[in-house]
Amino acid sequence: MKVLILDGGKNFGSSGGRLSTLLCNIADEELKAKGHEVLRTKIDDGYDIETEVKKVLGADAIIWQYPGWWMSEPWIVKKYIDEVLTAAAAHLIKSDGRHANDPEHGYGTGGLAINKKYMISTTWNAPITAFNDKNEFFEGRGCDGVTFTMHKAMEFCGLKALPSFICNDVIKNPKIDEYISNYKAHIRANF
Repeated sequence: MKVLILDGGKNFGSSGGRLSTLLCNIADEELKAKGHEVLRTKIDDGYDIETEVKKVLGADAIIWQYPGWWMSEPWIVKKYIDEVLTAAAAHLIKSDGRHANDPEHGYGTGGLAINKKYMISTTWNAPITAFNDKNEFFEGRGCDGVTFTMHKAMEFCGLKALPSFICNDVIKNPKIDEYISNYKAHIRANF
């Protein structure tokens, strides 16, 4: 399998995107150990759109690795999506899925990348209870509920989701060894 790892860590403030890059390194090592071919892009370092289009189209799976910033992905990740997936759209999307005889139904079902998979791996300063407890900030929506728009962008292209991964409390209560151990197990189980 050919796996594209997209490092959406951003050098900003005190973090420098180091945890995202560390997790990308872990995924790279685990995937190569299983015999997979790995392609990588560190988005914050810049990229060539045509090169990225080739990577996206050639990959069997994509790992989106990024920190949760203001309840979403960093702007550089959104910019990457806007530039690269738009440039690749003719190969990823046949249409929006609707038909002239029923324009009210079927939106989002025109993706062509039905043999590709993706995984979202995010890091958050919020504790896991903020995601899973109905009385806390994200109202029990879980990580996938908070990253819903990224999931829908991938589904629009036809990709199928692999289980998501999340690191919590990364600033106030970091547990780097635990994140590494859990991520290794997650990669081994899902690839």
